Amino acid sequence: MTVHIKIWSDYVCPFCLLAKQPIAEAVAGRDVVVEWMPFELRPEPAPTLRPEGDYLRSIWSQVVYPMARTMGVDIRLPDVSPQPYTRLAFEGYQFAKEHGLAEAYNDRLLRAFFEDGADIGDLAVLERLADELTLPAADYRAALEQGSYAGAHAAALAEAAAYRISVVPTLLVGDARIEGMPKADALREAIDSAEAKETDLLRRGLACSIDGC
Repeated sequence: MTVHIKIWSDYVCPFCLLAKQPIAEAVAGRDVVVEWMPFELRPEPAPTLRPEGDYLRSIWSQVVYPMARTMGVDIRLPDVSPQPYTRLAFEGYQFAKEHGLAEAYNDRLLRAFFEDGADIGDLAVLERLADELTLPAADYRAALEQGSYAGAHAAALAEAAAYRISVVPTLLVGDARIEGMPKADALREAIDSAEAKETDLLRRGLACSIDGC
């Protein structure tokens, strides 16, 4: 029984990169389809954060770095200041999705920002990353310049709004909602529950009565 998991994330959220490890542990060997969903924490024209500011320095020193060391993940606070807007990168995600490379693109963008310190708001940087992923880089750049995937991205944000997404990562496993860094055990339990509900539905079957279906 296939379980579908939707994960809302933003490329400037370090916990979205760190969450990949427990997610991979939880879904290993399971019949699970994972779909990463766009969410802009700070859409234009809201100001983005600066790495030299007290907030980011504090949260990274007190939470992100200790957690990353415990998990064995090499991650660092990028020097890009102010932090980039992610709208363009997410429009590129829609392009990658159409070309069957959504998950690889999502992973590369997170690592590009938090491991390489790349400015993922810069079109030239995005084009280079697309080329690395064997996407047709010239077509990718043209699509972003022309706003070809602006509508698809807007629709994705509308879906996030419909689910009342306000923090990332947020995971939807069946009808179970997990906000923040998931623990592998808790995610496994949510997957088990979703599988059980689907199995129960099939056993009971679908039928209509005098009151409706």
